[in-house]
Amino acid sequence: MSEIKDMLIDVVEKIFKDHVQKETVDLVEEGKWAENVWSILNDNGMLGVAISEDAGGADGDLEDLLNIYRLVGKYAVPIPFVEYTLANFLLELVKLPITDRKVTYTVNTNEKLIFTGDQKVRGTLTNVPWARHADELVAIAKGEEGDYLVKVALEDTILEQNINLSCEPRDTVILENVKILHKSIAALTLEQLQTIMYVETAAKVSLMAGTIEKINDLTVQYTKEREQFGRPIHRFQLVQEHLALLAGETVIIKSAVDNMIAALVENRHQNEVILTRLRIDEAIKTVSTSAHQVHGAIGVTHEHNLHQYTRRLWSYRDEGVTQSEWSKILANQLLQSDESLWESLTIAKKVYQTY
Repeated sequence: MSEIKDMLIDVVEKIFKDHVQKETVDLVEEGKWAENVWSILNDNGMLGVAISEDAGGADGDLEDLLNIYRLVGKYAVPIPFVEYTLANFLLELVKLPITDRKVTYTVNTNEKLIFTGDQKVRGTLTNVPWARHADELVAIAKGEEGDYLVKVALEDTILEQNINLSCEPRDTVILENVKILHKSIAALTLEQLQTIMYVETAAKVSLMAGTIEKINDLTVQYTKEREQFGRPIHRFQLVQEHLALLAGETVIIKSAVDNMIAALVENRHQNEVILTRLRIDEAIKTVSTSAHQVHGAIGVTHEHNLHQYTRRLWSYRDEGVTQSEWSKILANQLLQSDESLWESLTIAKKVYQTY
């Protein structure tokens, strides 16, 4: 664990509290992003939080990064912070130089680039986050000897703009014999590919956990302010039932994510990432339903900000490795294991990569 984690979290949360309001979150619906927040984070050295000191970063670790992702989700910050920091984290993970240009990533193993010779690649990548605002792209490319992590310049690609349900950029990037800037020295091992999938999923889970925390806070606040029949609605039994459901799911997800992060950082990971991803998918259904039930029609109006968070939950649950894909992976692991189901669920194993 990084010794500066608490300080980092305090600094980042103060920045978000001071500079991210509903109007800031609305920027993405206008095709814009919070460039001022990005500049403040950059000035405070937060863009290099998980980059080693030798590479010019703050020498933080994965725990720092994932906890900041929670805050990005909690405040729905419309900047490519996750994409920039995670892309650089993956570059350093495979011993490639980091970049100080705006960079994004896509590591969908179902959509790989193809080497065409002369250090060039081709292919089409969909749902690339924030591609229109980035200069470079980190992706997986398939060669004769296996898969490689590569970095290319987005100015050499064809970009088709698209958005997810929450209006965040999710663009299609078309590459036609684009020259790569860097590639991993050797083909990625199966363990490295799994590590990349785990880290990317952990990042998405952390975002969703922060979003769930915010939805719970908004709902509790609303029930204290909204009155019906002369008293705050949080005093009504039916509303209390929804609040209890929200509180329970929020605590469960917080504990699950805390455990997931600790398992990754302490190098004792077994299936914590997969199980947390599966559990948060269930939480999204309960949290979104109860929050909107309590808020009623006002929760979907543009003036209120609840929908900004529930739309992000529904968007993020369908991105990266989905709940369905992880369910199949976990089921296959259990079917192929020589251990009993109980042993598979309770015996900790070492991970493939130290973060």
